[in-house]
Amino acid sequence: MKIEVTDSASKWFQREMGLSNGNGVSFYGKVYGKTPVHEGFSLALMRDDSPSEVYAQTNKDGINYFVNENDRWFFKGYDLKVDFDPKKDPENVIYTYHENGEL
Repeated sequence: MKIEVTDSASKWFQREMGLSNGNGVSFYGKVYGKTPVHEGFSLALMRDDSPSEVYAQTNKDGINYFVNENDRWFFKGYDLKVDFDPKKDPENVIYTYHENGEL
């Protein structure tokens, strides 16, 4: 799995969550909602500065963005792109899933 965080999303996370160098954001699946690839589950995130058993991660502007191993089921077979476009929705980031062929 690959996680991509755009420049604009990185700035949004830093501003909205008060993140600085060395902080982290964990992505995970939660019950209720809908994504383009999961019915009945939605994508969630939380600040987590101490990841353990990381399944996938990337670092952007000194911030660690990651998925823990116990959330592999939600992302397996997909890459995640995180973007922010204030013209489309000034309050939300945009998540895009791309198939990666992982079994």
